[in-house]
Amino acid sequence: MTVAPEDRPWFDHYERGVPRSIDIPARRLSELVADSVARWPDRVAFHHYGARWTYRTFWEQTGRFAATLHRAGFVPGDRLALYLPNCPMYPIAFFAALRLGLVVAQVSPLYLGQDLERLLRDAQPKGLVTLEILYPNVAKLRAEAPVERVYVARLREFYPWTKRPFVNLVLRRRGLPTAFPRDPEVVAWRTALAATGDFPEFRGDPKDELAVLQYTGGTTGRPKAAMLSHRNLVANALQCRAWFRAEAGTGVVLAAIPFFHVYGMTVALNHGLLEGSSIVLETRPDPSEILELIARYRPTEFPGVPALYQAINRHPKVGRYDIRSIRVCLSGSAPLPVEVAQRFEALTGGRLIEGYGLTEASPVTHANPIEGERRAGSIGLPFPETDQQIVDAETGTRVLPVGEAGELCVRGPQVMLGYYHQPEETAQVLRDGWLFTGDIATLDADGYAYVVDRKKDIVFVGGFKVYPREVEEVLYQHPSVAEAAVIGVPDAILGEVVKAFVVVKPGTTATSDGLTEFVRERIAHYKAPRAIEFRSELPRSGVQKVLRRVLREGRPETAEVTAPA
Repeated sequence: MTVAPEDRPWFDHYERGVPRSIDIPARRLSELVADSVARWPDRVAFHHYGARWTYRTFWEQTGRFAATLHRAGFVPGDRLALYLPNCPMYPIAFFAALRLGLVVAQVSPLYLGQDLERLLRDAQPKGLVTLEILYPNVAKLRAEAPVERVYVARLREFYPWTKRPFVNLVLRRRGLPTAFPRDPEVVAWRTALAATGDFPEFRGDPKDELAVLQYTGGTTGRPKAAMLSHRNLVANALQCRAWFRAEAGTGVVLAAIPFFHVYGMTVALNHGLLEGSSIVLETRPDPSEILELIARYRPTEFPGVPALYQAINRHPKVGRYDIRSIRVCLSGSAPLPVEVAQRFEALTGGRLIEGYGLTEASPVTHANPIEGERRAGSIGLPFPETDQQIVDAETGTRVLPVGEAGELCVRGPQVMLGYYHQPEETAQVLRDGWLFTGDIATLDADGYAYVVDRKKDIVFVGGFKVYPREVEEVLYQHPSVAEAAVIGVPDAILGEVVKAFVVVKPGTTATSDGLTEFVRERIAHYKAPRAIEFRSELPRSGVQKVLRRVLREGRPETAEVTAPA
């Protein structure tokens, strides 16, 4: 499969100033961040609830932690697990590891028990970085999943002095620890940052040098980690820079999406640092807290997910806050309903564009133009240096014409090296230089892509294909529907039928019969739900993606969900 230059119609729809190709330097991600430090040493790199770190201070602390790791015997290629929410400890540890040539193993702070054990056994990190509130989860597994060194900070260390007593008070009220036991294998963060002296700044081939193990998929079975190189991460950060076209050294990024997820790591953290932006760290995506942070720090960029924007739209006090500093928001991880985008843009005056990506592509491959034409329901156009094709879902060998649904394939410098020590799984998704995404999509004549659904989520009703997203989009049109998710359930006659899970808007009502008829009036009858279950909320991952897997498993509404993606 090849793509000729004349087969890239999307170039004609790039905005003015967005290049068709970009130069990706043969440099490591940490080297490019060092350039930002040299250029803007006194600019604030991170805001965290009143505390702040300049680029100079941030980089000095990464050096101190790198020196500590070096003295502890860490060598290039060793894995360092980051078991953290968004806080200053994350970027400091992340870039200390990269400067030393280590590989960062991303660990969701939502993981515990068997989920955490499986991941640590798979990554086999030599060290782990965490907070005191999470350390008990690690301590329980030290025998089953040993880690030589654990570096632990108290959450209060990252707040201004005046707020630290209140942090401990809140933690105690929630039954969370405010301290951690000391033993030779557990090192306090303050001790780790007290190191002085040099360390060997690693220089390797950014194309082949592994930077991050980014875990993807559910919590059952064998963990699967996408191997992301320095070149992958540099390429995607520079592709974001080319698309957003922000003035370097002036932006403010609100990082409400978690860094442990590839989306937050690239779009909020890496792209923000390469742009010389100030990054506002938000530890937990609480709408009230986010509104306070927007009003205080005046962010210009706010990457997020549809559920987060919808929560802002529906917040009862949103009108009391000045949130019109926002220039652009990239929405990912889930389909963006049109009504959510329109309402959010009316509130902020900024642009909310839908994009697309996946862990295996570092993650962004597509986005709608910011000021150019945005097409409803489309994930947009391929990023510079990115190609796309639609192939038949059965064999993956036949390229399909415009308008025909099949599996979306992409290729570009942001595509992963493969899955960590899983060659068979790698061979299934990486073929002839193309990444098979597992998403069913169509292309229009101008190169705009439209994701229909996940390949594995297609419902076969009596032999007819039903794409859950299509049914969900119709349900969202109903005035009482706040959220909807659709799955297939077994049926003795048809094989499968459609079932919907619905959350209604406050102050409204809806019935199963009424919603079913609403759908039947708009799309083919066999696509309408045969059953509708009303819920107060839908199960979501750490980045607020609806987990259809949990719905398929029939877990009760109160079931604890720990999957990160």
